[in-house]
Amino acid sequence: MRASGDEPLKGGYRYTLSNVKPIRPGKVGAYTLDVPKLWTETIETHRREVRDAILDTTAGLVGERGLLGVTMSQIAEETGIGRATLYKYFPDVEAILLAWHDRQIADHLEYLAEVRDQAVDASERLEAVLQAYGLLSRHSRGHHDAGFAELLHRDERIGRAHRQVHGMIRDLLTTAAKAGTVRDDVPADELAGYCISALSGAGSPRSKAALRRLLSVVLDGLRPPR
Repeated sequence: MRASGDEPLKGGYRYTLSNVKPIRPGKVGAYTLDVPKLWTETIETHRREVRDAILDTTAGLVGERGLLGVTMSQIAEETGIGRATLYKYFPDVEAILLAWHDRQIADHLEYLAEVRDQAVDASERLEAVLQAYGLLSRHSRGHHDAGFAELLHRDERIGRAHRQVHGMIRDLLTTAAKAGTVRDDVPADELAGYCISALSGAGSPRSKAALRRLLSVVLDGLRPPR
């Protein structure tokens, strides 16, 4: 490679004598390119932004038109990127939606962990996480058409996410039971299933007031028998 100010790299970066440095003795070649860290970070940031734009645009289009009403050409047009670039990121619409759902799951799990860690004691942590889970479930219901929902439920990743939430709530129940604020006559694993089923049951999205009433019923069921 030539080390001159006239030789542009792909993406606009140029070789100049100021950004090349001698290689240590024993290395092959006379010079190596000292690529600024900022350049790499900028490229990665750009890729994340493009990927996020693809995910958000696709989810929005599917919400408006249904899974079968969205094509890769429409996504490319809405995001303002070429189809060739789009296909470098994802092979088809289903792959985009699964990636979007993976991101949603990761965000939800991170949020539940933050809510858990902000509470003071075992009882407060359990109530805070159950409330947050109920709100997330309320927000998620009703936003996907039948085709989208079927696609998600075919994917094993949603099962792993459910198991992670189940494990988090089970651990909170176990800790609260040891503190004497949750009943210990029912296995924590079963109680976790009860909480999740109650707060994420099928049906139209509930109001926040309805969720608070439901959460109160769930918490009453968790208290130690008198």
